[in-house]
Amino acid sequence: MEYVHLPVMPGEVLEGLKLRENGIYVDCTLGGAGHSAAILERTGPGGVLVALDQDPAAIDAAGKKLEKYSGRFYLVRENFTALGDVLKRLDLDRVDGVLFDLGVSSYQLDNPVRGFSYRYDAPLDMRMDPGGAVTAADLVNSLPEGELARVIKEYGEERWSSRIASFIVEQRARSPVTTTGRLTEIVKMAIPAAARRAGPHPARRTFQALRIAVNNELGILEGALRDAVRVLRSGGRICVITFHSLEDRIVKDLFRGLSLSCTCPKDFPVCVCERESVVRVITKKPVFPSAAEMEINPRARSARLRIAEKL
Repeated sequence: MEYVHLPVMPGEVLEGLKLRENGIYVDCTLGGAGHSAAILERTGPGGVLVALDQDPAAIDAAGKKLEKYSGRFYLVRENFTALGDVLKRLDLDRVDGVLFDLGVSSYQLDNPVRGFSYRYDAPLDMRMDPGGAVTAADLVNSLPEGELARVIKEYGEERWSSRIASFIVEQRARSPVTTTGRLTEIVKMAIPAAARRAGPHPARRTFQALRIAVNNELGILEGALRDAVRVLRSGGRICVITFHSLEDRIVKDLFRGLSLSCTCPKDFPVCVCERESVVRVITKKPVFPSAAEMEINPRARSARLRIAEKL
């Protein structure tokens, strides 16, 4: 299957990064290499790109797609939590910009064998890194009912989480739940018919929750963002595209926290915290895709872009 993934808000990302000719940029979520190709195109013959992805299929496909920029990029099969180590190995101290395009890629969603989608019947996998230790099937068949309900509620923001968890536990007692098709049917059974008639697919939130849990997406995000800010040179920018409110809240709160200076109580005569602002928030409110983009790429409809600049 060809690795195809439409980059979200490419124009807004390129403008947000404030690209410098011959600059050094990091794409922490390579995916289909759409953003990476645009960055290389816009940074001239001396521009350098470091691109990370934990999916070997993305690395292989990007090597072919970016072939005409040979000598100007490094493709590294790593999770973005390894950003600092990767830059050290490449002997790069500071960079001009970092991009995170979070969530699952179109290729991963559309490739049935990866088990991310409720639209296909496939092994219940959901690992962004195929070599990861834990699959969605492992969680579905081993988590206690209360913990399973918590995951579905917290990560999927699913109002029927307790009922869904109860149905899963009841069904797995009969036989393990190992396919996306069977899990989808269980979720449909758990959600009352009236609640299934409106809104997104009834299994969407449960699948999102399990994917986030399998890949620890929320647990690793804040640390990775802090590492990215740390490696930016003064004036460098970080752009983060999120696809659901949980991610967006982490980005928003972190950028706000890093932008604050003194946090001493107002009645203190002098500052004792010695805190200084690290970034300037460029986007007071998130940037959303245009109506035209959402028409072409419906998967962009939930995307939000936030940008900050290193002081």
